[in-house]
Amino acid sequence: MQKVIFMAILKREVYLKKIRPFVNKQLIKVLTGQRRVGKSYLLSQIRDEILEHNPDANIIYINLEKLEFAHIQNFTHLASYIAAQTKPEINYLFIDEIQDVKGFEKVLRSLVSEPNFDIYCTGSNAKILSGELATYLSGRQIEVRVHGLSFPEYLDLYKLEPNNNSLNAFLEFGGMPYLINLVQDKDSITEYLQNIFNTILFRDVVSRYEIRDVSFLQNIIRYLADNVGNIMSANNVNKYLKSQNIQKTTQTIVNYIEYLENAFTISKVQRMDLHGKKIFESGDKFYFEDLGIRNTIVGFNVSEIQKIIENAVYNHLVFNGYKVFVGKLNDLEIDFVAEKNGERSYFQVAYLLKNEETVEREFGNLLKIKDNFPKYVVSYDTFSVPNTYKGIRHYILSKFLAEF
Repeated sequence: MQKVIFMAILKREVYLKKIRPFVNKQLIKVLTGQRRVGKSYLLSQIRDEILEHNPDANIIYINLEKLEFAHIQNFTHLASYIAAQTKPEINYLFIDEIQDVKGFEKVLRSLVSEPNFDIYCTGSNAKILSGELATYLSGRQIEVRVHGLSFPEYLDLYKLEPNNNSLNAFLEFGGMPYLINLVQDKDSITEYLQNIFNTILFRDVVSRYEIRDVSFLQNIIRYLADNVGNIMSANNVNKYLKSQNIQKTTQTIVNYIEYLENAFTISKVQRMDLHGKKIFESGDKFYFEDLGIRNTIVGFNVSEIQKIIENAVYNHLVFNGYKVFVGKLNDLEIDFVAEKNGERSYFQVAYLLKNEETVEREFGNLLKIKDNFPKYVVSYDTFSVPNTYKGIRHYILSKFLAEF
């Protein structure tokens, strides 16, 4: 079977390391993220590790996307099914795409207090799983955000070297794990990514939030995809849509963007004033969880490579556990301010450092930051810019994504 092949090829250690300390603990392990980024595979890998250590473990595995579990519509159905599968010894409960069950949190709240239950679940809605559920369970959950394949995982899965050929394929088609199982031609990949996008759009946004004007939602998504890495506000979006004779309130636009964030399709990045450490309340940037889906929406155009590589750098930083902001230093912009474990790093992203003027601009912005935190320039090109320039490290994009 294709799924078994994938799981045998790539074990997602970056996530398993986060989960292992909480196995057999009375905390609900919640795996969140966009559909098809590999949450189900990861859930299966956790189950398999438990069975390796305890072959007789009682596993209750509910995949709510499968027809055999279609009868589980609400919390009473869920509770009844689990009760029928429960044994006196410890029960390992796995529920995939749990947000599809109305009132599921009531069941989890009850079971997490039982000493003979170890609970794992996945979901594709940030508001329900990270916000409302956390409030309901009073901190008795651990959330692990799951992303599509990082570039090192992509290289590992496809058995490739980190060069511009592998990088270009990654930038165009993204990191959806199941792509390994498809015939590697552009049409089949694009069709698969389009189907994923439609599922997210209609199941996780249109249906969940009862949206009637689907074409308006699609217009917003296209605008966001076209403007990756640009500073935006709901007012900017509204002005553009009005220029296209599309009339909606600014609040409606704010809501629709939030729905897309909740479905993990896009991420909002706020601006930080590097002088006063103030976070601005408007003028954010947006990046897509998966580049393949972004490119499916508006097409892959080499003329937009700056946006695409900036999105790739953002995704890589988030994958590695950084909290990311856009930096503002007087009238200058620093592409990313990344924070982790009390430390900070600064990043400028460029397509080509083609001349001295470009080099001075990209490195010069960072040189104006008067602190001792690490500073980096990441560019696509491979030519003669040195590894460091006036104390600032230069990374070629393929090397940065593979090694940083």
